[in-house]
Amino acid sequence: MVRGVKGTQGYSEQSAELLSRYDNILFEDVHASVMHLIPKTSGMALDLGAGTGRDAAHLTGLGHKVVAVEPTDEFRNSASRRYPHIEWIDDALPELGKLADRIGQFDFIMATAMWMHLDEAERKISMHNVAELLKPEGLLIMSIRCGPTPAGRLMYDVSASETKLLAANDGLEVIFEKVTPSLGEANKKAGVKWLRLVFRNSSR
Repeated sequence: MVRGVKGTQGYSEQSAELLSRYDNILFEDVHASVMHLIPKTSGMALDLGAGTGRDAAHLTGLGHKVVAVEPTDEFRNSASRRYPHIEWIDDALPELGKLADRIGQFDFIMATAMWMHLDEAERKISMHNVAELLKPEGLLIMSIRCGPTPAGRLMYDVSASETKLLAANDGLEVIFEKVTPSLGEANKKAGVKWLRLVFRNSSR
């Protein structure tokens, strides 16, 4: 496990329950609002905070070559056993140091349910480092939780305006924005929603 990743708080302790819960939700349901933007032709994909491997496995099934980054040992170890054909990396934002030699290599990057674990300073650094990994015209597809923080976790309030400004500063233009309800009944009752943002790398 990457040391000092405070945003992973609570995930190791609840990993058994979360592994089952996350895998019971289909990729197509989670990403329904952005399915039309996920590239149809084979390419290089990066899944940040890949968790159980559900999304990485689906993208591989679509013909993409996927690099999956996950800092929580329990998630990564389980997923790498289930999906050994995927490249698994123990790393985390904001630095992503193990991807430093892959600048400009990815056609699209998925950042699902992880951005809200970063504080304001970390988000600024993270956006720059993520943007550098995209090919020209590459896409960053983000899903950000908005609502009360579950017990035992660490999350921050993240606005669409801040995220779009950070992206613009690193040459990413917003091409899609939508707020969607949570799929889980408990989250719905708690008022949890999801901010969906998609950016295109127009800087080079």
